Amino acid sequence: MADFDLVIRGGTVVDGTGSAPRTADVAVLEGIVVEVGEIGGRGQREIDATGLVVGPGFVDIHTHYDGQAVWDDRLQPSSWHGVTTVVAGNCGVGFAPVRPADRDRLIELMEGVEDIPGTALHEGLSWSWETFGDYLDVLEARPRDVDLATQVPHAALRFWAMGERAAAFEPASKDEIVEMARLAKQAIQDGALGFTTSRTINHKSRSGELTPVYGSEADELTAIAAAVGSTGKAVLQLITDYPEVGEDFELMRAMVRASGGARLSVSLLQKREDPQLYREILEHISRANEDGFPIRAQVGSRGLGILLGLQCTLHPFFMNPVWRSISHLPVAEQAERMADPALRAAILAAQTAETPENMPGGARIGRYEAMYELGEFPDYEPDGHDSIASRAERAGRTPEELVYDILVADEGRGMLQQPFSNYFDGNLDAVREMLTHPYTLPGLGDGGAHVGSICDSSFTSTLLQHWVRDRPYGKLPVEWVFQRQARDTAWMVGLHDRGVLAPGYRADVIVVDIAGLRMHRPEVHYDLPGGGRRLQQRVDGYRHTFVNGVETYRDGVPTGALPGRLVRGARDAALLSAGV
Repeated sequence: MADFDLVIRGGTVVDGTGSAPRTADVAVLEGIVVEVGEIGGRGQREIDATGLVVGPGFVDIHTHYDGQAVWDDRLQPSSWHGVTTVVAGNCGVGFAPVRPADRDRLIELMEGVEDIPGTALHEGLSWSWETFGDYLDVLEARPRDVDLATQVPHAALRFWAMGERAAAFEPASKDEIVEMARLAKQAIQDGALGFTTSRTINHKSRSGELTPVYGSEADELTAIAAAVGSTGKAVLQLITDYPEVGEDFELMRAMVRASGGARLSVSLLQKREDPQLYREILEHISRANEDGFPIRAQVGSRGLGILLGLQCTLHPFFMNPVWRSISHLPVAEQAERMADPALRAAILAAQTAETPENMPGGARIGRYEAMYELGEFPDYEPDGHDSIASRAERAGRTPEELVYDILVADEGRGMLQQPFSNYFDGNLDAVREMLTHPYTLPGLGDGGAHVGSICDSSFTSTLLQHWVRDRPYGKLPVEWVFQRQARDTAWMVGLHDRGVLAPGYRADVIVVDIAGLRMHRPEVHYDLPGGGRRLQQRVDGYRHTFVNGVETYRDGVPTGALPGRLVRGARDAALLSAGV
């Protein structure tokens, strides 16, 4: 008779604590890690992990699977990239609580802010809930390939409490603030991990209106923070443009203070418009922590920008009047037509004329000095010598001609990347500086969102492939990556039962061939409800993924098992070791 359900033998264990890698076995029983070391007992199943890294599954605290989790039992692409727990409900947008009259508003907001097709949301959302607790019940009813936790979004609270006045950006009355605080507290008690909001001008609905939470007064935010903080188990998350860094941090400190010390995370990137601002923000974060305010910045692991292609939402010919005459055709047919020399000449002639600016970002899509071809196996730290502008100059061609040929290649599957943030110097040195700061965490992967222009839920694989293995200088230790992306991210959102390979912790385990890791170019799938489009990205090298001790993926192929469940509220590792 077997002693354990599973024993993973002889792997290089990276346990998530930051300790040096060591050769060891890992034993699992009833979904819990029970031994790590030299294990004499036998497992019902045994895996030889010699030459492979064995670590805790990654915890991704910044996703937008709020809609997809309603209709889909596979939260891909995140689950392909070593992620075993995702946290949704970020940036103040989501779908609960909701009155029937506000459903379309929340869809339009999610469509605009997170680039999720409204047709897919209209088709896929059952709307069999009104309260946040009811929404959690719906999420809980569906098994998945990862664990899912979520947070209560500010925009939904505002629409519930204020109706049309929220859309008009009117200040909340005292009674409306009390109602939002009550709803937020109830959501935490029902199982939300925390409360999220947005203070960025970039977040707009499909119709171009700012998110209804933009510019919310401090008294509203601190009242909600106090309500969720009174539960003793909530976290806070926000995104801001940092128009006045000092004022932003005064507000964040006030929210943490009102909450009784809840952890707060805020997005951070290197802005092209002010490339040194991130250092000032890091200084404020350091001072806040020195003063006892547990504030962390969420940082991406590579440049942040958009993917451009005929399959994508945007590309440099998006507003070209000649191209738009064939834009209704399937992508492969577009590419076939565009290969015709006469049409090519007409499109290029129209592109060099004065044409309307592309959306969003206008002329930024034409910054060829900061645009790069995305090959079959992407290079996310390309050299400026390889920019579209540099390549075109060397070839004696216009950038438009080169871009045209890239987009048409491979039946229209050619793709470009244009980082807007984190790449001001033409490298990822600023990203490394942000990632390795003592008060930052990897995040911002946005799984489930920006499905036509971004595919950043592979950030976790970038940490291993690029930062641990491939970068020619400034590499990061593999034990550091697992500590930050598993234990520390889990800690940030109060999930203390995971993120570490040690007795008593959940058996969320990944077995990785780091030498064999290879990310593929994102590709478009038309598998959202209503035939909606989304970008997906595959990766080689994850040999085994286990959620709650059950294998979900083997060499990137689903096993058919769906052990992932809704996580209701904060978790304590000590309860597991006690057998609760």
